[in-house]
Amino acid sequence: MAHHQSAKKRIRQTERRTEVNRARVSRIRNFVKKVELAINGGNAEEAKAAFAAAQPELIKGVQAGVLHKNTASRKVSRLAARVKDMKPLV
Repeated sequence: MAHHQSAKKRIRQTERRTEVNRARVSRIRNFVKKVELAINGGNAEEAKAAFAAAQPELIKGVQAGVLHKNTASRKVSRLAARVKDMKPLV
């Protein structure tokens, strides 16, 4: 266990940051899941709307440091390709 005041403070800060970062990652996963569900459901319009909402969340995850830049880029690219390949319901 930490004995120095600075070490105790670092532990408190790390616990707070961990909690915030877990919430951020969870939020990103939920946005991506909405896109996946819309794609699997076959609803092109809903998928486009969900993708438009998920893309900025992935970018924010990179800026916050919870996702690697290439990981977010890969996820955006793959989701965009899947949404693009969907046929609109006529």
